[in-house]
Formats: sequence, structure tokens, C-alpha cells
Amino acid sequence: MARDIYTEVTERIIAQLEAGTMPWVRPWANAENAAGSILPTNYSTGRAYRGINVMLLWSTGCSDQRWMTYKQAQAVGANVRKGEHGTMVVFFKKWELRDANAPADAVTRSIPIMRSFVVFNVSQIDGLKADAAPTEPPVITYTRAAEMMAQATVGHGGNRAFYMPSRDMIQLPALDQFKSEADYHATALHELTHWTGHESRCAREFGKRFGDSAYAVEELVAEMGAAFLCAAAGIAYQTQHADYIANWLGVLKADKKALVHAASKAQAAADFVLKAVDTDTEQTEEEAVLCA
Repeated sequence: MARDIYTEVTERIIAQLEAGTMPWVRPWANAENAAGSILPTNYSTGRAYRGINVMLLWSTGCSDQRWMTYKQAQAVGANVRKGEHGTMVVFFKKWELRDANAPADAVTRSIPIMRSFVVFNVSQIDGLKADAAPTEPPVITYTRAAEMMAQATVGHGGNRAFYMPSRDMIQLPALDQFKSEADYHATALHELTHWTGHESRCAREFGKRFGDSAYAVEELVAEMGAAFLCAAAGIAYQTQHADYIANWLGVLKADKKALVHAASKAQAAADFVLKAVDTDTEQTEEEAVLCA
């Protein structure tokens, strides 16, 4: 029987949600210094993993988020320790379809197919050079988070945080009402992810596919998108809507592709925000999550 990778990925995240753990929060909580956790990257190429792969790698709870394949470790003279188990990540490969009876110049149809491979954390590998040692956590100034927020219209006051589509603005309580400055920025970036869903930006719509669950899916996107942005800013993200776990579980159990779809939308939201403050957020066609 052929593997159902969508189901494997979704069941892994479902198990964590049912245990009360959100994979986009866990790395921060497990790290000795929350600010030291970063987006997972490939040790050999230096490229960051994206979309659902961020969730899969963060869900391991590893404080050092650098990864490589077995062959990549061998290529640099290192070895995965005997008995270590790798972590599955996925990629999308185009499958070109052409009607056998169509003319030679007919346009082919591309279908994205999910494939998987296994990576190992650097903590599971012996023989890496000294530069494999964890780097010192950055000093947080919140400047980058402020630059991200500068793209939106933000008002302060009251006791609630929300994005108002009718006025296309974000409303936040005053900074001194939060437990910490980190909490303020994490909340702000959650609402900023909602802001990206406006029709003039990422134009997110879930009603047709998810019906009554559309709002829960949007909150799932905002959770993951905010976690991506917080990681980019060196901020420890804490979930804004743990009370939605039951709703998310219902959606994920009903649609095995929902999680990958939401992670794709969250990555697109983060890309939109970061494009204005960075110069290296453009993704290649191969990196794109094509199966939304």
C-alpha cells in the first residue's frame, strides 16, 4: 500500500495537539534561553525550512534547530550515531500530465505530489566541526518586530487585541498592560498575520473549503504565521488561542490536507510581512508549497 504522507504529517501534529502541546510553541518553552531558538535550517546549505516542515522540526523539541540528511553528514566526514531516529520532512514535486491524444504543443498540466525524506538534528551527529556548536542567542531589541508592525495601521487602547477588517487596522492594549514587551510583540504579530489576509495582500478566504470552520482555520494560520515572524525577530511566541485546540482538531481530522494548507498560508503571510523588511525572503519555485 502506498504511503499517505498527508495523513502521517497530520496525525503527528494531531497527537501533539491532543496532548495539549502546540508545535509552534514548544521549542521556545524547551530552550534554556527562549531567544536562542530559531527557524530550523539545513546545516549543509544554510537554507531555512519552510511551511509545514517548520512545524515538523519544531515539534521535536530540539533546542538546536540545525538539521541535515544522512548523506549530508557523510559528505562532511560526520556520522549519525547508531540508534538515532531521524525526523520526516516533506517536499513537493511536480508531476507533468499530458493527454496522450493532445497535440504536441498542447499545454501540460502540473500536479504537485508530496514526497518525504529524513533529516537528523546536529545533536544526533558525531564528527561535525567546531562550528556546529550552538551559537549565542541574539540580543533582542524588538526593532525588527517594530519594523514589521510599521506596515499596518495600529491603534492602542482598551483591553482586547484584534484586527478590524472593516477599517483595515489592528487594535492593541497599551504596552504596559502586557506581562512583558515580548508578550506585546507576540500578540501584535499574531494580529499582523490576520492583517495579511486582507484582499489587497494575501487575500485569504477559507469559507468555500472549510465552511463553518473557516474562522478556526484562520486562527490556525495566525498562530503559525505569528510563530514564524516571532522566530525571525528572535521573540518567544506564546499561543494566543489555546481555546481553539478542539476546533483545530476537528478540522484536521476531517481534512488530512488542512494542516499543510494552513501552514502554506501561514508561510505566505510571513513572507509578505518579511519582504518589506528583508531582502532574502523570495522563495524559489521548488521551495513553494504547491499543494495548498
